[in-house]
This record gives sequence, C-alpha cells and structure tokens, in this order.
Amino acid sequence: MSWSLWLTLVAAGALISLTPGAGAVNTMANSLGSGWSRSIWGILGQQVALLAHIAVVAAGVGVLVAGSPVLFNVIRYAGAAYLVYLGVRQFRSRAGVARVGETASEPAWSMFRRGLLVNLTNPKAVVFFLAFTPQFIRPERPLLPQYAVLAATIIAIDVVVMWFFFAAAARGLGRLTQRESGQRTLNRVFGGLFVGVGVLLAAVH
Repeated sequence: MSWSLWLTLVAAGALISLTPGAGAVNTMANSLGSGWSRSIWGILGQQVALLAHIAVVAAGVGVLVAGSPVLFNVIRYAGAAYLVYLGVRQFRSRAGVARVGETASEPAWSMFRRGLLVNLTNPKAVVFFLAFTPQFIRPERPLLPQYAVLAATIIAIDVVVMWFFFAAAARGLGRLTQRESGQRTLNRVFGGLFVGVGVLLAAVH
C-alpha cells in the first residue's frame, strides 16, 4: 500500500471511528462505571469483532450476507435486540453507570464479551466494509499484506479514538456519579442511547 493511499485510509478510519455508535456508547458506559483504564477491555472486545468483520469481507462471505436479505435481517434484528436489552438494563439500574446495570466490580471478561457482542451483532459493518475495503485494495498485488495493513490501521485508530476520546470524555461526567441522582440520570441517558442505537439499527435500511 502506497503512503498516499495509507494516509487516505487513516483519514477515513478516523472519521469512521469518531462517528458515534453503539461501540462509543458502550465505551463511555464502561469508562464511567469501571474507570478509564479498565474500559480498555470492552474496547478490545470491540476490536476482535471488527477484525472478524474484516476477515469475513476478505473471505468473500460478506457478499453472501449482503445478498441474502433473510440472513442479513436475522443478524440485524438480533443485534438491535441485544442493544435494546442492554439499554433497558442500564436504564433500570440502581447502581453506577459503569456496566450496563451490574456491579462496579464487573470482570474484565464481562466487558470484553459485551464489547465483542455489541460490534459482532452489527451486520451493517460487514456490508460497510464490503463497500469500503475495495477502495484500498489492489487486486493485482498480494492480498494478505494489504488486508493486514488495512486491519491493523483501522483497529489501531479505533482503539485510540475509543480510549483517548470517548472513554476520556466520559471521565468528565464522573463527578455526577458521586450523587445518587446523578447516577440515575446517567443510567437513563446511556440506557436511552443504547435503545436508540438499537432502534436505528433495526429501522435504517
């Protein structure tokens, strides 16, 4: 991959990562509830899902998902339902905002698993990468190194944006959790955001 093409990929990847979505909401909730440093576990789970989406596209399975309305809709509605479920749990939580309704000592594996599921159950990512990836791949050149560079770049950018932008920004709201009323407000805000993202995922075609 040429430097000019790679720099274009960096710019596009940063724009994609900075666009708020389920991953950003999940990252902020983890940061508020479990702390900035431990929020990395949820971010890593999201990156594994992102890598899976890229691998699916690279293997050509993305064409099947994009071309099968039934399969696409099953995965899409499953992902939307999971986000709504997370939102309802967060909204009804009486504890801190951290973990979508569990205790403040949420294990790293729990955050990792939720981050994985939040991104993995979004089939639109497969369709997006199916349209996005060919812009940065040259079929006449070896494919594996190109996909490796693309995946490493996109994942590195997403980790930086999620951890140093969304998770760090959430820390500014941390003082609200010192009061019970503030905890309830943030639980409802983030619960509503999860539900909203889930509804959009199900409604937007």
